[in-house]
Amino acid sequence: MKYLLVYLVIINALTCLLMLVDKIKAIKQWWRIPEKVLLGCCAIGGSLGGMIGMKLFRHKTLHAKFAIGIPVMLALHVVLLVLLVIRF
Repeated sequence: MKYLLVYLVIINALTCLLMLVDKIKAIKQWWRIPEKVLLGCCAIGGSLGGMIGMKLFRHKTLHAKFAIGIPVMLALHVVLLVLLVIRF
C-alpha cells in the first residue's frame, strides 16, 4: 500500500506539471503535449493532478474530453482506492 501511495503522489504531481507545461506552450504557440498523453497520465492514476492542473491553470476546461473525462476518471480512481483500503 505504501508503494501505491508513492506512485499516486508522483503520477499526480507529474500530470499537474504536464498541464502547466502544456498551458505555457499554448500561450507561446509552441509544440504542444498531445491530448492522449495528458489523458493517458490521468487514466493511469493522475486524475487528481489533472483536475487540479485544469482548475489551477485554467487549461483544457472547455474541452469535453477533459471537462467530463477527468472527473469521471477521478471518481473511478476514488472508488478503486476505497475498495483497496477496505479489502486490505
